[in-house]
Amino acid sequence: MLYQRSSALFREAQKYIPGGVNSPVRAFKSVGGVPIFMKSAKGAYLLDVDNNKYIDYINSWGPMILGHTHPIVLNAVTEQLKNGFSFGTPTELETEIAKLIIESVSGIDKIRMVNSGTEACMSAIRLARGFTAKNKIIKFEGCYHGHSDAFLIKAGSGAATFGNPNSPGVTQGTAQDTLLAVYNDIESVKAVFENNKGEIAAVIIEPIAGNMGCIPPKKGFLENLRKLCDENKSLLIFDEVMTGFRAKLGGAQEFFNITADIITYGKVIGGGMPVGAFAARKEIMSFLSPEGPVYQAGTLSGNPIAMRAGLTTLSLLKNDLQIFDRINTTTQLLATELKNIFKEAGIKVCINQCSSMMTVFFGRLEVNNFEEASMADHNMFNKYFHYLLKNGIYLPPSGYETWFISDCIKQAEIDKTLEISRKFISYLYK
Repeated sequence: MLYQRSSALFREAQKYIPGGVNSPVRAFKSVGGVPIFMKSAKGAYLLDVDNNKYIDYINSWGPMILGHTHPIVLNAVTEQLKNGFSFGTPTELETEIAKLIIESVSGIDKIRMVNSGTEACMSAIRLARGFTAKNKIIKFEGCYHGHSDAFLIKAGSGAATFGNPNSPGVTQGTAQDTLLAVYNDIESVKAVFENNKGEIAAVIIEPIAGNMGCIPPKKGFLENLRKLCDENKSLLIFDEVMTGFRAKLGGAQEFFNITADIITYGKVIGGGMPVGAFAARKEIMSFLSPEGPVYQAGTLSGNPIAMRAGLTTLSLLKNDLQIFDRINTTTQLLATELKNIFKEAGIKVCINQCSSMMTVFFGRLEVNNFEEASMADHNMFNKYFHYLLKNGIYLPPSGYETWFISDCIKQAEIDKTLEISRKFISYLYK
């Protein structure tokens, strides 16, 4: 494939945008090469500025669960555009989508719309601190909850120590209130609680980790996490920015039958538009301004275009619950067949799959946490990424990211992916 136009556009973008991109992973630094500039998308496919076509396995990092430019969603947004872009006032749409979400998800009574997953998670921990009158939070190494200061923390000398900033601009004062634990290791969480008795406001977790690659929770891990939070009068926050309305209609809570205290949303609830939200039971949400003392605001929160896209998408999902079984089955089939292909070729690989999310980790037989994900053969992934890219398949440009399957990925797309993966093995050994 030729990428002449993409290469020219990237050179131009670098003059005006840091790194030439508006989100770091788009720069292809993990995999090398020049990022591809897209101009359109439809169904299961992306089309770049050089008119190369790709099967899309990122789906805008999750929200395009119905595929790109679904005709019903597209028509709804087009009609909404005629009424205006943004008002800065309440609209009926905000109540309609709030009602639909609350009726679909257990354990929540009220929801606040924001503009991104980062904003949702940032607001959720502020609300948790205000409600509990405690300052510290526990997060898990490798889990990503947006780029607010409290979350840009890496592990110190051990799971029970204070975190340290891993981005300039994050102060040590902020970092000391964020404590690190190891994903899928409940003993590490117990140690943090033991060393910070009575100080933990909340534990925030991706119930299916997606930002160190797809890593499902081990059996009993989330249940024990729920128990620890109850014992220590701390809130459990599920970051369902990826899993909300993707794992099931009721998200990871329904998928695992675990009820969190606060849930954050993004991706699917905007139908592809910039949206985030956080929700909880009435007792907690009553602490939020203007009802309570915890302040949060946003001029574009509840934007009517985003609300219409999200409401239409969620309504389609609610009226076709079999979609979750379809995409979960499709993802399981892809993961199983890819694993068989690599195994037959003698290539060591771990393919983690949970609901409609999956990741290929080369050089490992098991990946349960960030340390193990870091030990994967990322050089092999980079070769795999570029081989598939030049053959019309667009994977996440990092071995630490999750593939997202849409309902438009059908047998033809799966067959092509398997075929190109077989050719990749032949290419490796020629």
